[in-house]
Amino acid sequence: MKRIIILASGSGSNVENIINHFRTNAYIEVAAVLTNKNTAPVIERCKRLKVPAIYFNKSAFIDSNVILDFLNSQEPDLIVLAGFLWKIPENLVASFPNKIVNIHPALLPKYGGKGMYGSKVHEAVKENGETETGITIHFVNENYDEGAIIYQAKTNLLPNDTPEQIAEKVHALEYEHFPKVLEKLLLPNG
Repeated sequence: MKRIIILASGSGSNVENIINHFRTNAYIEVAAVLTNKNTAPVIERCKRLKVPAIYFNKSAFIDSNVILDFLNSQEPDLIVLAGFLWKIPENLVASFPNKIVNIHPALLPKYGGKGMYGSKVHEAVKENGETETGITIHFVNENYDEGAIIYQAKTNLLPNDTPEQIAEKVHALEYEHFPKVLEKLLLPNG
């Protein structure tokens, strides 16, 4: 059985989509969800979906090996960032090379880097008059949004699309492609 550990900070809509995608898969499971916000709605989603949700603070993540030790004990095949906003410490990146995957709500290298997440990305896409945007699924390295690109999907934009409408189009791509790309990474021969 291939094991996924998800790191999330927010509502958890992508987390729920991933859990539901693999719920009936005999070869892949979401073993746990880790969150850095003890008030994040993702915790309630995990309770409802009967997947362990574990809260941790910044000290456990950055100043100690608590999270690294937990991840090592779980032996994940993939660590998936789904709306997780903290930079991944170098010791985690080094311990899990090409096993940490992030989804970014734009076509990297555009609109990436520190501070570029969620609505900030969609607002920048709108301000710059882009005719298309999309998602980038990529490996995580020691820098924000600079790891090797695994997959990109695009959507066309209309001149009158609002940042909220852009977000809806991007979310649709996330829900459609993210679980399938994770499955292909874990089971390359299908």
